[in-house]
Amino acid sequence: MKNKPILIVAGEPNSVFLETFFKSIKRKKFYKPLILICSSKILKFHMKKFNFKKKINLINSINLNLNNLNNKSINLIDVKYDQNYTFKKISKNSNKYIKNSFNLAFKIIKSGISDRLINGPISKKSFLNKKYLGITEYISHKFSIKKNAMLIFNNKLSVCPVTTHLPLKAVTKKINRKVIKEKVSLIDNFYKLKLGFKPRIAILGLNPHCESTYKFNEDDKIIAPTVKYLSKLGFKTLGPFPADTMFLKKNREKFDVVIGMYHDQVLGPLKTLYEYDAINITLGLPFIRISPDHGPNQQMLGKNLSNPLSLINAITFLDKN
Repeated sequence: MKNKPILIVAGEPNSVFLETFFKSIKRKKFYKPLILICSSKILKFHMKKFNFKKKINLINSINLNLNNLNNKSINLIDVKYDQNYTFKKISKNSNKYIKNSFNLAFKIIKSGISDRLINGPISKKSFLNKKYLGITEYISHKFSIKKNAMLIFNNKLSVCPVTTHLPLKAVTKKINRKVIKEKVSLIDNFYKLKLGFKPRIAILGLNPHCESTYKFNEDDKIIAPTVKYLSKLGFKTLGPFPADTMFLKKNREKFDVVIGMYHDQVLGPLKTLYEYDAINITLGLPFIRISPDHGPNQQMLGKNLSNPLSLINAITFLDKN
């Protein structure tokens, strides 16, 4: 099936996602069929709010006929939403709806009809309830995947944290040779298969300036030997590098990917450099899953001021690959 559709789970109802979705399909033409998985009640509310006019093509998720799909309309799989809908604060009241939306998408992917998924932003605090660190781990669990990586992708430079949404006090316990090797291997494989080249990977140290006053220094004992070992295996890895100077122009231009030891060590600099011009790709899944690189942004809800660039990039990536 060459022209498999792109599944789009709208996610948190009280987010800016549908606003950015409307802007995306208005600004750019996409060739693969887009299937929005969302409540028709919520969709129509947002369409009215943002004065967005487009026909809705209601489709059956059980007997999904790809011949009936085209992007002249919004191809919608309607997910029941039990409450009256209006803009409100994010809460656990939407958890069942979000879970049902994901389950429909997972069922379609497992059937082989689609192999590409975009999900709108989800409030981890409300939806995951401490069971998973993030949506990366949630989706990986649903497909029994233990090895995954969160790649924040930009054509000029991408980043990957070894640990994701983990409190800083817990990071050191999760830094080891095995997990670093897993991330490098997944990134290398993705770049070769999807982008056609072997990436140059910089690996950051954990401590400021890769130094520590403590007897055990993770940079010397764990990270440096791992980088050396990976290089011998044929990966284009160098490091460990101090995080405070890695993102200077002359340094970052030497690499395609920077791997950091914790979330904000690499996501903060990347978002400063490229703002919305990045997408979150989950590596290791049997399909491509992407999410826009921003959260629900509830303070912007209903203001029609949100930037759709990250969602446009997400759809475009799946449209081409």
